[in-house]
Amino acid sequence: MTPVYLAALANHLWQSTLFAGVAGLVILALRKNRARVRHWVWLAASCKFLIPLSILIALGAHIPWRQAPETTPSDLSVVMDEVSQPFTAPAVPVPLLPPVAPDQSPFPAVLLVVWICGFVGISCSWWIRWRRILATVHTGSLVYLGISTKALSSTSFLEPSVFGLFRPVLLLPEGIFHRLTPAQLEAVIAHELCHVRRRDNLIAAIHMFAETVFWFHPLVWWIGKRMMAERERACDEEVLRQGSEPRVYAEGILNVCKLYVETPLICVSGITGADLKRRIAEIMTQGIGVDLSLPRKLILAVTALAAIMGPVVTGLLRGQNATASEFDVVSVKPYAPPGAISEACNSHSDPAMLTLVGCTLKDLVQLAYDLKNYQLQPKGPSWIETDRFVIQAHSSAPATQHELLRMLQPVLATRFRLSIHWADRQAPVYLLQTARQGPKLEPASKTNQCGAVNLRPTTFKSDCLTLDDFAEALQEFIVKDHPVLNRTGVNKDHRYQFNLEYSLSDDPTAGPSIFSALPDQLGLTLKTGKAPVRMLLIDHAEHPRPN
Repeated sequence: MTPVYLAALANHLWQSTLFAGVAGLVILALRKNRARVRHWVWLAASCKFLIPLSILIALGAHIPWRQAPETTPSDLSVVMDEVSQPFTAPAVPVPLLPPVAPDQSPFPAVLLVVWICGFVGISCSWWIRWRRILATVHTGSLVYLGISTKALSSTSFLEPSVFGLFRPVLLLPEGIFHRLTPAQLEAVIAHELCHVRRRDNLIAAIHMFAETVFWFHPLVWWIGKRMMAERERACDEEVLRQGSEPRVYAEGILNVCKLYVETPLICVSGITGADLKRRIAEIMTQGIGVDLSLPRKLILAVTALAAIMGPVVTGLLRGQNATASEFDVVSVKPYAPPGAISEACNSHSDPAMLTLVGCTLKDLVQLAYDLKNYQLQPKGPSWIETDRFVIQAHSSAPATQHELLRMLQPVLATRFRLSIHWADRQAPVYLLQTARQGPKLEPASKTNQCGAVNLRPTTFKSDCLTLDDFAEALQEFIVKDHPVLNRTGVNKDHRYQFNLEYSLSDDPTAGPSIFSALPDQLGLTLKTGKAPVRMLLIDHAEHPRPN
């Protein structure tokens, strides 16, 4: 399980939890309405755990739509992405060929093993209970009640209940005909037949699957309890609407509770489930929920439509603003110009084509993954750093040069059979530290210009940078051979102004080097050291066949 999958799982759990929270608010608004409506809302919250929004987003992304005039994502698309996906994997491009990653943390694997153990344990528990009830069903004898549902009677049955998903069977404990009055028995059977008509066993089995897959999420189990409460209440309401006397019906339920044991499986619908005390109180007060008014029906329909169409619209906006993820046509040829081979890797692009001339595979990987020189460690055949190629790639969708270079990643994976992995390696670094006399830093004066850098060949100026920002700017613009790490110990939130004059020339008369200018002018030093650096390692590559 890679960080990408962990991030996707975290996003799915976040989305499902948020969806359940919205469902809870809807339930609160419908508390005086029919219980069957609330049951369906909880079912929707349960099904959301089994249906990732990414499926609906992908569906929306594939809907044909006119090409947007610009490639900048709309504000709505960005906001919806940030809300629905707060957890992101490390920004590491993934090649098409699965790389070997021996340096990955064992934590994801441990999580996977724990989940498998829980999944198997709960599945076995459900299966054992199901088999036990199925065995008792085989011992039952037919009972003729004049109803369309098959009825069985046995001493092994725990309580009046309905068993089966697609062809449910009414189970009645032997002797119940003598222990309940005819009116009580009729009301109890009417309750069970309501479960049959509503397909409650099948619905409960769907939620059981959600509980098995997401056994670690307490909200899933809580939703299951709410679904059971609402399904029993819905059947109670239906029995009362059919004309049963509330007192007789309540006494029938209480007698069943005195005489029999509740069924241990949630997808076997019995009569004694949910909060019995509250059910009896509502039955005695004839607490039948009111039907939905037209405005509430409209609000509920709009909410359901938004829950489905929201992700589709997100995918539509994303697809509208997205560029092609792969090139339509790619040509890869050896670079063999007349005369001496140039050592430079030249690139040229327009909105629909990328041309690279005289680039080694090492150059191509650096361009495709936007790497610094120190971030790449080639391993394998020596030609990776010597043999040069010409690549011409065409795209049907307009894209920026940065996007076109990212689209090189699948080309390298398929044409060069490139296999890579990321790992932390001890490597030379520059450590930005305070000089012996202490830092000479002036607080930022123009905080509205934080992050801006004015760079010239011999000067570095900025009105507002943290020392982390300054270290990053040094690495980006001045000392490019190794990363620069802030080890000053100064508060990372403090911002300062920088005015640094230096020379990159080897001629001492041209001015002080960066290593001399830092302690003299800012009271800082750059010292060499070693530290873990995130690097991309090339594990395997093959010569491409020219086309």
